[in-house]
Amino acid sequence: MPRHEPERTCIVTREAQSPAGLIRFVLGPDNQVVPDLRHKLPGRGVWVTARYDKVEEAAKRRLFSRAFKTETKASETLAADIGNLLREDLRQGLSLANKAGSVITGFFKVESAITDKPVVALIHAAEAAEDGRRKLANQLRKRLGEAISSFPVIQELSNDELDLALGRSHVIHAALVAGAGSDGFLNRWHRYRTFCGTDADQTGLGNGTGEPTTMKPAGTEAE
Repeated sequence: MPRHEPERTCIVTREAQSPAGLIRFVLGPDNQVVPDLRHKLPGRGVWVTARYDKVEEAAKRRLFSRAFKTETKASETLAADIGNLLREDLRQGLSLANKAGSVITGFFKVESAITDKPVVALIHAAEAAEDGRRKLANQLRKRLGEAISSFPVIQELSNDELDLALGRSHVIHAALVAGAGSDGFLNRWHRYRTFCGTDADQTGLGNGTGEPTTMKPAGTEAE
């Protein structure tokens, strides 16, 4: 059984919640505030709700110094830096899912997988053409019907990022099938979207246009 962690209190909202929804911070050299995304770094930690705006607020209001009871140094780019770390973690999660055989790439292979395999998410490069997205959405709608509105569609990663994560060239469309690594990747995706403030938005294909809903992460630096 997974180890149970007691609830922690966010230094911004003052609300107690599961550590899964928080980011832990520790003090590094020269009292620099360091994010501990794995909750493993030594030393006393303080916790902030895992959202860009909450981390930014903690830094601007000097809440880290208050919580650590000493003068601290929080980078002006702390929230953006965490966003980049979570994005890198997302790419690594996709790479792990691919190595486990849970990723199918190529438009026609994805189209076929929608009919024949237990597909749990579609992945489009951010640059993917609307026509390709629409065709795959229509194919998926034939299989899922109204359930398509809640089907995960990952569109945050660029063509170059997909190529790097999957170890191949010019990946535009991919499908994630149930299996080893798929749950881990989707958990990382939800964590990244929650941090960017987009997870409450529609993520599926049921926006009435026959096209996926396009999401642009808020508060992260352009890559």
